[in-house]
Amino acid sequence: MTSTRTSAEGNGTAGEKYDGFTDDERGAMKERAQELKKTARRGARGAAADTEGEVLAKIAEMPEADRVLAERLHAIAKAAAPDLTPKLWYGMPAYARDGKVVFFFQSAQKFKSRYATLGFSDQAALDDGALWATSYALTDLTGADEARVGDLIKRAVS
Repeated sequence: MTSTRTSAEGNGTAGEKYDGFTDDERGAMKERAQELKKTARRGARGAAADTEGEVLAKIAEMPEADRVLAERLHAIAKAAAPDLTPKLWYGMPAYARDGKVVFFFQSAQKFKSRYATLGFSDQAALDDGALWATSYALTDLTGADEARVGDLIKRAVS
């Protein structure tokens, strides 16, 4: 079955149709494959390797608006959950415990979105009944927002 989407459903231009993944999605998958190869080359220390430098380098490459958010999120993550390991996940900063991603940042620019995203995986302990949020749109981080994000991260790793 071949699927076509327009810009309202994907990241293309108005009226553009395509089959399968967008160029941005394919790029993210290629980055993920490279990340997995790097981890495999590290051998036994793969998941436990110090990859913070790689994360900071990726953040430094981001456009200013995303870079500012990612830098603040990184600082909040280090303060709220210092035991998590920063790593790249699909080319974006992520924070993992025992090699499994707990939460991640997704640049607005990477997928041509109007907002960046703070997302939580199923490893995050954010359960709240039968319905809870797993991602949040970020356009700015005020002091109150930073406190809320810090609380979310602390809950996620509890």
